[in-house]
Amino acid sequence: MIATIILKRGKEQSLLRFHPWIFSGAIARIEGSPAEGDLVEVFTAENSFIGTGHYQIGSITVRMLTFEPEKFTDNFWHERIVEAIKLRKAIGLMQNSHTNSFRLIHGEGDGLPGLIVDIYDTTAVIQAHTVGMYRNRQIIAESLMAIPEMQLQSVYDKSSTTLPFNAGLNPQDGFLIGELGTSWARENDLHFDIDWAEGQKTGFYIDQRENRMLLERYSAGRNVLNMFCYTGGFSVYALRGKANLVHSVDSSKRAIELTNANVERNFGNASQHKAFAEDAFSFFRKEEEKYNLIVLDPPAFAKHNKVLGNALQGYKRLNTIALSKIQSGGILFTFSCSQVVTKEHFRNTVFTAAAIAGRKVRILHQLSQPADHPINIYHPEGEYLKGLVVYVE
Repeated sequence: MIATIILKRGKEQSLLRFHPWIFSGAIARIEGSPAEGDLVEVFTAENSFIGTGHYQIGSITVRMLTFEPEKFTDNFWHERIVEAIKLRKAIGLMQNSHTNSFRLIHGEGDGLPGLIVDIYDTTAVIQAHTVGMYRNRQIIAESLMAIPEMQLQSVYDKSSTTLPFNAGLNPQDGFLIGELGTSWARENDLHFDIDWAEGQKTGFYIDQRENRMLLERYSAGRNVLNMFCYTGGFSVYALRGKANLVHSVDSSKRAIELTNANVERNFGNASQHKAFAEDAFSFFRKEEEKYNLIVLDPPAFAKHNKVLGNALQGYKRLNTIALSKIQSGGILFTFSCSQVVTKEHFRNTVFTAAAIAGRKVRILHQLSQPADHPINIYHPEGEYLKGLVVYVE
């Protein structure tokens, strides 16, 4: 029998505005004994039904799946995937001859909290961030494969690094359906090696697609430094944009191997490109001021609010060094992908870094995630990617 969550009086207001999270402090009592990942039904203190969600252990106790009065059925997964496809059709990402890699499911933004699905040509890569989504991964995979227009041949589960560590699931990454196909994906007519088995996230930073296009526009004749390059996405776009030179830096040797492979795939032996497996700060310390376009796209410095202060200090230090090093007339692309760092936090941090560096800086662009990473208007926490493009005098 499905367990029931009874809220404290007045704690239903955010849910009536369709916010998908229920925090532990909002719960009066739990009727039944749900295990982590179980479906639970949620009621107000006055016993009015609100909806159905996944139960989990932690400060966010329920992630809502539906606010409909009907009972939850397995057809839910198919319906949500179809809705997600409609959105990707509307923004021109389905059957796009220039791009075959995009995000199909973006958690709360697509009404599926805790689930990420990225498409790389004929392979879908799933990441479950909650036990509830992980327990439903097979039916989700089957629902994806059942939609002919997706033309999928395989579904790969890469949830081992994203699930709660104390859930005791012992998750193993691997194919749920099908087997390994091509590992190359196309993005705006450029080709990238996607390592979904060993790479970060689902294998590629799809969320920077439009920001990479913007960087290409600014690259002609410039000396570009792509810091935290991962697989070299910004570097490849800079090269197509006719940059004078491009240096790619990442502490991971594997990332540098992938960067070099991606450069060679698109441009052959590009003599104007060099890649360095080195720590960002040590690289900055030894380099002369020879760059007039710098990209700072570090991994998330903060996963939760407890380390927000330290994260902001890290962003400030990094941006201060870059702003001190960049040539006059240079352009800095700087990003934060930490969900707990707000746009205001990040902008103030870059402002402080500019003041410390003693540089006059003007904002050219304020950047976010692309449309295939939609933000549920009732869940502003979904706006995780923040970026600024600044001109440095």
